[in-house]
Amino acid sequence: MNVIKSNRMKLFFCILITGTLFAAPSCAQKQLQSAGLNTDQTMDSLPSKIIKTDEEWRKLLTPAQYSVLREKGTERPFTGLYENNYEEGTYYCAACKNALFSSKTKFDAGCGWPSFYAPLIEKNVNIQIDRSHGMMRSEVTCAHCGGHLGHVFDDGPKPTGQRYCINSEALIFKSKAEIEKSQSR
Repeated sequence: MNVIKSNRMKLFFCILITGTLFAAPSCAQKQLQSAGLNTDQTMDSLPSKIIKTDEEWRKLLTPAQYSVLREKGTERPFTGLYENNYEEGTYYCAACKNALFSSKTKFDAGCGWPSFYAPLIEKNVNIQIDRSHGMMRSEVTCAHCGGHLGHVFDDGPKPTGQRYCINSEALIFKSKAEIEKSQSR
């Protein structure tokens, strides 16, 4: 019993100190795998974390992308490019091209932003505590460049019960056809 309490305390202090909760393999992950999504992939093909100055990010991103990804802004609901996109494909980080979400996990949450019930590859996103605006939420960031993507809530559909509410400005979409064409070269 003391071991359990000790482990819980360590987890609590890790979250408290770092503001980050690292997801462990779960039952939901097994359900995603059975649905045909590969959750075992890693970012091994990507170089180490990207670190750029604000000026370098400003040159790389549009003003709207910079506001969302680097300043933790948000787009107005129901205005994003990908909110109503249901074409088959993959969503990438607009800043670093890290693969984030699959169209297979996208659903209409009615909230005004693209919503997904799981990331494409769990290791490609980080979840941190966000205490801004007088609320306590779970912020979703790109694990590769640290860009702000949106927030995750516990009111999503099965199999995970999660709703990753993501800004379109933080994403770039590539259709399945585009991906297949680039892989055949």
